[in-house]
Amino acid sequence: MTQQAPSEAPGYFDARTDAVLERLTQLHPRSIDLSLGRIQRLLERLGNPERAMAPAIHIAGTNGKGSVLAFLAAALAAAGYDVHAYTSPHLVRFSERIRLAHGSAPRPIAEPALIELLEECEAANAGAPITFFEITTAAAFLAFARHRSDFVLLETGLGGRLDATNVVERPAIDVVTPVSIDHQSFLGESLAAIAGEKAGILKPGIRAVIGEQSEEAMAVIERRAERIAAPLLRWGSDFEAFEQHGRLVFQDAQGLVDLPPPRLFGRHQVANAGIAIATLRALAPARLDEEHIAAGLETAEWPARLERLGPGRLYETVGGESELWLDGGHNAAAGVVVAAAMGELEERVPRPLRLIVGMMQGKDARQFLAPFAGLADQVVGIEIPGQPNCQTAEEIARAAAAVGLGAAVASGIDDALMIAAGEHEPVRVLITGSLYLAGHLLKLHRGFAIKPT
Repeated sequence: MTQQAPSEAPGYFDARTDAVLERLTQLHPRSIDLSLGRIQRLLERLGNPERAMAPAIHIAGTNGKGSVLAFLAAALAAAGYDVHAYTSPHLVRFSERIRLAHGSAPRPIAEPALIELLEECEAANAGAPITFFEITTAAAFLAFARHRSDFVLLETGLGGRLDATNVVERPAIDVVTPVSIDHQSFLGESLAAIAGEKAGILKPGIRAVIGEQSEEAMAVIERRAERIAAPLLRWGSDFEAFEQHGRLVFQDAQGLVDLPPPRLFGRHQVANAGIAIATLRALAPARLDEEHIAAGLETAEWPARLERLGPGRLYETVGGESELWLDGGHNAAAGVVVAAAMGELEERVPRPLRLIVGMMQGKDARQFLAPFAGLADQVVGIEIPGQPNCQTAEEIARAAAAVGLGAAVASGIDDALMIAAGEHEPVRVLITGSLYLAGHLLKLHRGFAIKPT
C-alpha cells in the first residue's frame, strides 16, 4: 500500500473525522475499561497487524513518556531512520496520535487516510463492545503495518499491563519512565500497585531501560524483571545524565558522552534525555552515532510541555514584554518539575509569576499547586471548555488558597488572561493543569477552523 501524505494542510480539521470518532465512542459504555481481550479479538479479525510492524520501542511511566519519545524520534530521524509514533492524548487534532515517518520527524497521518482506517476497524469490529482507545490503537497498528518504517515508538495510554498497546509481544526494547501517583482509580491506590501496572510492559528476555524511581517502585519493577528474565538498565546504577557547564553529560558502561543541552526546557528534561540516550545506546542502530544523538537533543519538539507561546490569539491579551507559557502537567510529580522550571526562569529573569489553572476531576489540585507556594503570586482558576468532568474554577481557587497561594476565579480564558496580566509590569503567565486545557488553548491560539466536507 502506498504511503499517504503525512498530514493535511495546517490549520484545518476535517469534520468527517469527528463523525467517525463520535461513533466509536458509543461502542463501549465506559471510556476506560482496562483489558486486552477486546483488542486482541479485533486485531485477529484485521490479520494481526501488530505482528507486521517494524520493531517497537514500548514506553510506559507516569511522567516524561512523551518527552523521551520526542528525543528518540528526533535522534533516529537524524540518523536517517524512518520512525512511526503513537501517543495519546492528542492536543489539537486526533491525527496527532498516529504519526507516520516523514523525513526529519514523524508527522500526523492524513485525515482521509485516518478516516479509511477508522472505518475499516469499525467494520471489522462489527458493533462488538470495545473502548475508544482500543479501537483507535488497532487503527494505528494497521497504519504502521502498511507503511514501511525502521522503528515504531509506542507510548502506553494508561498503565501498561492491560493497556491496549501491550499486545505487542516482542518489542525491540521497553522503557519505564519515573513512576508516581496518578490514575489511582484505575491503577491502584499505592505506588507499588501503580509500578506493578507500569512494569507489566516488560517482556521475557527483552531489555528494558528504567528511569529514576523511588525505592518502592524500583523494587516492584526489579521483581517483575527477575521473574521473566528481562535485563534492566537502571538510572543511577547503569546510566545517568546531568548538566555540567551548560552541557548534558551522559555516562554508562560504554563511557562518558558530552552533548548539547536539550532543546526542551526544564532541568527535568536532562533526565528524560538521559533515558532516551540510554535506550538508543542499548539498541545501537548501525547508522546512529553521537552526532545524531546531539541533533535529536537540539531538534526534539513536544508541544504544551513548558512551551513558550509566541504571537497568536492568546498572547494578544498578555502582550508587551510579558511571557506566556503552556504546560499540560496535571499530577503532583508534574507540579514539582514545572515549578522547578519556573524557579529556574525566575533566577534568570525575575518577574511576577501568575498561574492560570484548569484540572479534571480526580486530580489533586492541592498537591499539584503546593510546589508553587512562595514562587507564584496568584492562581486563577478556570473551567476547561467542553469538559463536563472538570473541576470548577472555585474548586481550583480553594485548592490554591489551601496551600497559601493567592486565588482568583475567572469566567473563561480571556477573563483569566486579563486578571493574570494585570495593568502595568511585565509578568510571567503559566497556563497549566491539564492536557485537555492545553489542547483547547493551542487550538484557540493557532486559529484552527473546520475544513468543509
